[in-house]
Amino acid sequence: MTQVVVDPDDPAFERPEKPIGPHYSEERARQLHRERGWYMVLEAGRGWRRAVPSPRPLRVVEMSSIAAAARAGRVVIAGGGGGVPVRDDGAAGLSGVEAVIDKDRTAALIATSLAAGTFCMLTGVPHVLSDFGSPDEQRIPRMTVDEARGRLKAGEFPPGSMGPKIEAAADYVERTRREALITDAAHLAPALEGDEGTRIVP
Repeated sequence: MTQVVVDPDDPAFERPEKPIGPHYSEERARQLHRERGWYMVLEAGRGWRRAVPSPRPLRVVEMSSIAAAARAGRVVIAGGGGGVPVRDDGAAGLSGVEAVIDKDRTAALIATSLAAGTFCMLTGVPHVLSDFGSPDEQRIPRMTVDEARGRLKAGEFPPGSMGPKIEAAADYVERTRREALITDAAHLAPALEGDEGTRIVP
């Protein structure tokens, strides 16, 4: 389990948008909103779901343990699902927060804290594509941070697709001046050699 500190004043708490849990009928969704104060969103054709905030991760509580295990050559599994969101109440300790942290943002934060040589994100495709799903789609072998940010702003990489990975990669590169790589497991070896995947560079 990985606890991740978030800012209770993060603007994300004003606009819950991360759907979680089961689907409900409209009647049940209204009841849950009324009785529990849950913010509900409609997913077309499926029903209503609870939505919670997705604040930015600030600090990984167990970072020293993760770093020590990595330095010892261990394979470390951390930050699953973005980690457990907590707030730091100072002398009172940590307390849980009802939210979901984006897993790619947490991965970028861990990679930054470890001073990783390359931040590699494995996903379901061998590389990022421009004009995805159209007859003109093409592999993007390399993007600068500015280009990645520009494409994000233009809406080329939507939030429910490649957007969070591009954003996390850009954050990592900006903080470290090192490269980030996006590919899939089958193409990892050639991607590390520069023959596959998509690299985000300073």
